Amino acid sequence: MDHDMEIGVTPREQVKKLPKHLRDPQIPTDRTHLISDPVKKPRQRYVQKDGKCNVHHGNVQETYRYLSDLFTTLVDLRWRLSFFIFTLVYVVNWLFFGFLWWLIALIRGDLLHADEEGWTPCVENLNSFVSAFLFSIETETTIGYGYRVITEKCPEGIILLLVQAILGSIVNAMMVGCMFVKISQPKNRAETLMFSHKAVISVRDNKMCLMFRVGDLRNSHIVEASIRAKLIRSQQTKEGEFIPLNQTDINIGFDTGDDRLFLVSPLIISHEINEKSPFWEMSRAQIEKEEFEIVVILEGMVEATGMTCQARSSYLDSEVLWGYRFTPVLSLEKGFYEVDYNNFHDIYETNTPTCSAKELSARLKESPLLPHLPLLSPDLRQHTDPFSPQTTQDERDKDGDKPAETNNGSANRLEENP
Repeated sequence: MDHDMEIGVTPREQVKKLPKHLRDPQIPTDRTHLISDPVKKPRQRYVQKDGKCNVHHGNVQETYRYLSDLFTTLVDLRWRLSFFIFTLVYVVNWLFFGFLWWLIALIRGDLLHADEEGWTPCVENLNSFVSAFLFSIETETTIGYGYRVITEKCPEGIILLLVQAILGSIVNAMMVGCMFVKISQPKNRAETLMFSHKAVISVRDNKMCLMFRVGDLRNSHIVEASIRAKLIRSQQTKEGEFIPLNQTDINIGFDTGDDRLFLVSPLIISHEINEKSPFWEMSRAQIEKEEFEIVVILEGMVEATGMTCQARSSYLDSEVLWGYRFTPVLSLEKGFYEVDYNNFHDIYETNTPTCSAKELSARLKESPLLPHLPLLSPDLRQHTDPFSPQTTQDERDKDGDKPAETNNGSANRLEENP
């Protein structure tokens, strides 16, 4: 006890008397962490990177609506369910008409007098339910082995044969049509349409622009390709109404025709941030605080089949990088142009004002010399995506230790001016 007091250690008796929350080490909780160092929560995606919509329909009461459009319901089913229903429909159809053939033979007495001489059955060599089932399969599939045949002295059998032939054709048309449409769906064509992992914001021709890159890996091109973008963001109206996941159009060339693409090589899609843009009054700091998602939709016809194809992707607010541009991927070789898809997702940093596009436009109007001065540094430092696993931490630290390169000062002047 005395030894503990001498070396400045709390006595053991006092430690036992302390409350448990004082004796145990303090572990920082999420709440204390948020108070001390606010961390932005990750946003739930509305559309996945592969184009799948992250929306589930629950509590659907009017399920009969799916049956009113039975063909589309069958096409939208998963493959395992499609194969199961495909097999089930044919087996039930064969069993049903096999039972009717067996019932006719039973009523006529063919099952009892089949071996008697001079007796004319409705269907020759039909003496059990199994033989009736086999005859139903032969009739509907038009196999016709020749062992079981219908006779002309059975009018009810002739009527049943006509009904089975008509209904069998309808079943074949529906099931084969569903399988054909399901196989020929151009969903897999969208797998070879690429979107860049990140979207970037930088200056183009003295105008702030939001950019992303698209590309097509196949030699067969997308005909009449068009692209559009939506901003997904919750909104509260002036009257206090909260609108979750409100959709706003992002103009990427609809009025000028730039949204119609000739997608032979990768293209950088640009959205000019002007007065009609939802990002008009957002600076770099404001965009980092905002929670939004940009959904990109690329549509066109498959050249090989002529069917319409749609590819989708999205960019969260954390995937929109301020002050970057895309690395060029197109090079001129001897007799052709070559696309290097290793650099498709690569970006490089560029000197970009951190003010909003509205402030940039106002200051460009105030200073007549600014439009003639380049806003970007002439010495650009090229690198890959800083968020990609190929970029090591040492490289980032090395880049961060470098002194800021001098430029013409126009971008810095924009940030310093009030």
